Amino acid sequence: MRSVSVDQTTRWLARGWDDLMTAPAISLGYGAVFSVIAWLMASGLFAVGMESLLVPLVAGFMLIAPFAAVGLYEVSRLHAENQPVTFSDTLKVYKRNSMQLGMIGMTLMVAMMLWFVVSLVLFAIFFSSAPPNMSNFIGSLLASPQAPPFLALGTLIGGFIAAGVFAISAISLPMVIDRNISAYAAMITSVRAVYGNKHAMFGWAAAIVLITGVGIGTFFIGLIVTLPLIAHASWHAYKAMVD
Repeated sequence: MRSVSVDQTTRWLARGWDDLMTAPAISLGYGAVFSVIAWLMASGLFAVGMESLLVPLVAGFMLIAPFAAVGLYEVSRLHAENQPVTFSDTLKVYKRNSMQLGMIGMTLMVAMMLWFVVSLVLFAIFFSSAPPNMSNFIGSLLASPQAPPFLALGTLIGGFIAAGVFAISAISLPMVIDRNISAYAAMITSVRAVYGNKHAMFGWAAAIVLITGVGIGTFFIGLIVTLPLIAHASWHAYKAMVD
């Protein structure tokens, strides 16, 4: 394990941007696919009057996004080796060490399902007697007297789940496609890297939340750029911390 300084975030983002510009069609294509998927899911929720699920859905997306970005890690890996990159390369990478990739992916999926269950339980506890008006869900929710404890407890539990997911996935997925290593060893290494570089990784996690928030806050259009940028930068975070 290597120690990194707290100013590494900007360096990782700069290198991630360089990777994005090296293969812009592939990187932005990945981002566009997930932007469209997110937009269609959000539109579907509004269409059927279930916009109350939008917030937990967005949070859940952030939990599984590292697995969705596996193909982009391969772009960064090939770029570092001065090799040409094709879109098929980003799909073939899922076959490399596929069992271990799948185990990490399942772990992230379980975390997302846990978050959904927690969200539904909290909503049922605080709003079972007086649910917010679905025609103006956000405004009605924030104006309700149950909002402060609901948001406080939801943020606390959600933050705990997100911190755990970040710790096990920060470098484990790039590591599994880069080396012949088990999912368990990769996730333990990721936890060690995060714990051993607490200050730097806290800043990196904050940067991920901020950049992803920009992508989501632009009606998911910004994800076209922000998702591949974070993915490429995450590859460089892994290479910086693991010898």
